[in-house]
Amino acid sequence: MDAHTAIRPVALVTGAGRTSNIAAATARTLAAHGWDVAFTYYRPYDARMPWGAEEGAARALHAAITDHGVRALGVEADLADPQAPARLMDTVTERLGPATALVLAHCESVDSGLLETTLDSFDRHFAVNTRAAWLLIREYALRLQAPHGAGRIIALTSDHTAHNLPYGASKGALERITLAAATELAHLGVSANALNPGPVDTGWMSAELAEHLRSATPLGRLGTPQDCADLIGFLCSPRGGWVNGQLIASNGGLS
Repeated sequence: MDAHTAIRPVALVTGAGRTSNIAAATARTLAAHGWDVAFTYYRPYDARMPWGAEEGAARALHAAITDHGVRALGVEADLADPQAPARLMDTVTERLGPATALVLAHCESVDSGLLETTLDSFDRHFAVNTRAAWLLIREYALRLQAPHGAGRIIALTSDHTAHNLPYGASKGALERITLAAATELAHLGVSANALNPGPVDTGWMSAELAEHLRSATPLGRLGTPQDCADLIGFLCSPRGGWVNGQLIASNGGLS
């Protein structure tokens, strides 16, 4: 890494498997703000979901990032593997430099309730949504070289509970880990926040569900990936450094 590229901060954004999702919008937005951006994706997850894998998504996102004159790095990673976070951070540090911002937007998300959730599904949700987040935060902190006050951790969470047991429970645990980081990483000057983006349709909603959520939201529309990306861009900027240890709902007023 030469002196010219070293002046740009590095962000790692997880979960950018599709060009239409929040992670991809965040990666493009941070690139537009002058960040070098590494992103993760995992095609087998998208392939088994109703929307399916998006062919060429990683290449397209890489190109969209570099169009802003910054560097990009896409890494396919199965975050259910407990060794993956350390390998991922090593790769990012080697290729781009140590990350200043960590945006946790990956997830395992399969609807099921108390009675029908399987042990395998429960364990995988916690492995991906909770354990991987903890390990990524730990590895991020161990490598951080940013000036005091510049570090950022932002984790995407959800208020889903009933009929979405493993997803909602694992996201609840993720919130606690993130809020712990806001205090425990104080000596590094890192701010850490959990962000609930509300009803954002990235292709997973049925027409009926989309209309129900639209009518239930006071602002009368669904959220967009860019809504969330804009807030993350602010939180990652120097202007957002005073926001710390918060669970932020950016959901159009849905209650």
